[in-house]
Order: sequence, then structure tokens, then C-alpha cells
Amino acid sequence: MPYLVSKTSLPEVLMLEPKVFGDERGFFFESFNQRDFIGATGFDVDFVQDNHSRSEKGVLRGLHYQIRHPQGKLVRVVSGAVFDVAVDMRKTSANFGKWAGVELTAENKRMLWIPEGFAHGFLVLSDFADFLYKTTDYWYPEHERSICWNDPDIGIQWPLEDVPKLSVKDAAAGSFNLCEVFRN
Repeated sequence: MPYLVSKTSLPEVLMLEPKVFGDERGFFFESFNQRDFIGATGFDVDFVQDNHSRSEKGVLRGLHYQIRHPQGKLVRVVSGAVFDVAVDMRKTSANFGKWAGVELTAENKRMLWIPEGFAHGFLVLSDFADFLYKTTDYWYPEHERSICWNDPDIGIQWPLEDVPKLSVKDAAAGSFNLCEVFRN
């Protein structure tokens, strides 16, 4: 199996560790293979968009989700390190409002699968980080929603050294108890 798959504290949010082939010259691994992804996770999804962001240490992006055209995301870090978080936004889920967080680094090459119905965010732990992710739907800014990164009802334990650097949009994000959620 090309991926070692492990569940996070949210059963649908999966960590994938690819099989890496390395020697004195460097390394090689398949970062994505549709057939192997389906076999390893049981999720048959079509990715329609790839995104790449670079952020400096202390930048916190999120928590974002789209209320219509929800996006499943397969995320990874190609340089640096981040603490990556998913929050269950599905009102009928037993895990509604709960979160899972993992450290993704260029060195560990782990990927995180975040299905539709979850909010997503990350904090940069290294001097900078290049963050790549595939999405199952396009970005629709009119349907994007944001939840405050430090909402007490969610209680994410971010590994912060200082106050995070936020975008204007993320600084104005609403509270969990007032946000739109997925009803199914």
C-alpha cells in the first residue's frame, strides 16, 4: 500500500503517510495517485483545484469552510512546518464542533485528508512554510465562511509562541455558536 493511513480524533479526517523511497541522492514518492487514494481511504473524490500558499512563522490562516460548494481538501507541506486543524461543522455529526490537529512538515511528508463539512486552518511553526492542497470543489468567495481561530466553544490548543498574525478577514471571523453549519 502506497499510503499508511491513520485516523485522527475525528474519524473522517485521515492522516496519510506516503511510501518514500530515498537514498544518498534524495527521495521520491507519489504525493497523489487517485486509485491508491481510494484504496487507502475509501473516498472516491475528484480534485478540481490545486492551491499553494507561503506564509511566515506565526501566521494563522483559518478557520475556513464553504457553506455551499463545500470543499474536501488533501493538504501537505513541502517546506517548513505547520500545525493543521480540522473542525467538524456537520450539525448532525456526533463530533459536531470538535477538532483534530496534526503537525505537517516537509520532513515527515504527511498529508491530511479533510472531507467536505469541516472547517480548516493552520498555524506556521517554522520560519516560513509552503503549504499545498488539492480541493474537491472550486473556491466561491460568496460561500466562504470563517470561524474565529480562538473560539472558546471549540477550544483549539494551538501551539502558539506569540499572538498569531491574521488576515483582516480572519481577524473579523465570527463565533462558532453563531456560524452557519452543515445540516446533513
